[in-house]
Amino acid sequence: MILGIDQGTTGTTVLVVDRRGRVRGRGYVEIPLATPRPGWVEHDPERLWRSVLLASRRAMDAAGVAPRALTAIGITNQRETTILWDRRTGRPVAPAIVWQCRRTAEMCAALRRRGLEREIRRRTGLELDPYFSATKIRWLLDHVRGLERRVASGSIAFGTVDTWLLWKLTGGAVHATDPTNASRTLLYDTRRGRWHPRLLDLFGVPAALLPEVRPSSGSFGATVRGAPFPAGLPILVRQR
Repeated sequence: MILGIDQGTTGTTVLVVDRRGRVRGRGYVEIPLATPRPGWVEHDPERLWRSVLLASRRAMDAAGVAPRALTAIGITNQRETTILWDRRTGRPVAPAIVWQCRRTAEMCAALRRRGLEREIRRRTGLELDPYFSATKIRWLLDHVRGLERRVASGSIAFGTVDTWLLWKLTGGAVHATDPTNASRTLLYDTRRGRWHPRLLDLFGVPAALLPEVRPSSGSFGATVRGAPFPAGLPILVRQR
């Protein structure tokens, strides 16, 4: 049995799928969006995580299977949503900035006025837009008190939702993403297949924040023991 996690913008869906590809059980948990100002959209990262736990329990209950019957976990996720957290405590430093959020529109406009959009598009294949993660990271660095100092000490991690869930599932043992998520940040050179120093410099994002980029198909580590998951369950990040 495989447990498939789809962590989306408005809810988390989890499926239990058997070896013939049949859905044996489904769990769903709705997630509210916060809009503290016009154009701003946020999530509580811990609530995202709790939704995964609850939806997983519901899916296994619906399938009538115990956690020990699972052979792997698969993850797919909402893209571009930006989370920063403390590596030691695992606590988010601020609400997650959701892909829909437009708070960095002026930052993007300033970069455009500097004539940088063509270079950014050439390296990433993306438009210069608040939709993507890079300016969201920069906004958090500029607006969370003391965060730059903590980043300089190496104590802060960045991730999109896949990276956040991997961190939680592995008890902080894995800080990683795959190219399909990395390519939605405006920091990943899709031609060279790596975080690019020039892009990091343009957006003012320290390399120390970034996860390792691993191939999309394969194991991303294993779960630590914690309800509803057993220890040692392989985690796979397959993107649509």
